[in-house]
Amino acid sequence: MIQRIAVLGSTGSVGTNTLDVVARHPDQFEVFALSAAQRVDLMLAQCAQFRPQFAIMASEPHGHELARKLAQNGLATRVLMGPEALETIAGHEQVDAVMAAIVGAAGLASCLAAARAGKRLLLANKEALVVGGEVFMRAVNEGGARLLPIDSEHSAIFQSLPEDPATWNDRVDKIILTASGGPFRTRSPASLREVTPEQACAHPNWVMGRKISVDSATMMNKALEVIEARYLFGLPPQRLEVVIHPQSVIHSMVQYRDTSVVAQLGTPDMRVPIAYGLGWPARIASGAQALDFSRLADMSFESIADADHPQRFPGLRLAWDTLEAAPGTTAILNAANEVAVEAFLAGRIRFDQIHQTNLETLSRVTSSKPGTLDELLALDALARQAARQAIVKLSG
Repeated sequence: MIQRIAVLGSTGSVGTNTLDVVARHPDQFEVFALSAAQRVDLMLAQCAQFRPQFAIMASEPHGHELARKLAQNGLATRVLMGPEALETIAGHEQVDAVMAAIVGAAGLASCLAAARAGKRLLLANKEALVVGGEVFMRAVNEGGARLLPIDSEHSAIFQSLPEDPATWNDRVDKIILTASGGPFRTRSPASLREVTPEQACAHPNWVMGRKISVDSATMMNKALEVIEARYLFGLPPQRLEVVIHPQSVIHSMVQYRDTSVVAQLGTPDMRVPIAYGLGWPARIASGAQALDFSRLADMSFESIADADHPQRFPGLRLAWDTLEAAPGTTAILNAANEVAVEAFLAGRIRFDQIHQTNLETLSRVTSSKPGTLDELLALDALARQAARQAIVKLSG
């Protein structure tokens, strides 16, 4: 049976890798819809290759431009525009699976729509869980959606856990997320104030977008992944751990009650967890290069408490701090970080001021314990406003 797929965020790194895997299995997958923010020409090329019924652009000007180019090329794909269109497609009755790869809080509403509609939801959007938290998981459970994590770390954990989620709490001692340490793992903490956006985006192992590359450099991405793991797997925060593994070969691990550790290994290629999510419970070809153990360098590990790591990556601790605070506090952290990273990439604040912005925002905004999407978005907007005020203060 062919799965009809909506790829939300199709022009980003996860989206393009998803389509690469899909193209290898034309007998198993059909692309029903694609979405993008601004990259009209790439969307046009994707529509020409996969012939989706719908293409969604975030804004009307980009949508009208795409519609003109589709017509000029004789393509029948129908263009939709705006966030409401994303929700419509995510819950569409003809869609079997949704790849949720829209970066940031902008992807939350469509994730909720897919969850409520009971879709097979391939989650590459951290913010659905970091911002949505209990609200999102309630929608998943009430809608009967099948939630499959696509982040390499969470996919690795999912593959390493027992098949029956009801046994996780009793059989598992802790979850161990691995982190590469990014480009500044050995750099002096005092020198980080001089880091440029280009340096922060030069990840040693992964090819990613600019925002997530900066998050990797600050290790805020790992803080967000700890929060995500808390909601995905249901273990309390004190049973979630992070270890630095520079080679990015072991993607994460599960330690059981008997101290046995089950780990998932593979080449650092996003097509591997994507293929796992697309094919689950079967295994399908990803197109990634197989791990060659005869050429594998020694694997090393470092505690996040070692040497200068707490000073080099101060944002990591915020994961546990916000999980232990009032519900919604993780949404405040996420909003502050998005605004701070944007300001850093625009040259308005220094690299080390990303963490300062996050701390200042958390001190200014108190969670309202949101219970609906509107309340989540209101809290997100309030946190963004506070973060912008903090940036003005820092850069003044």
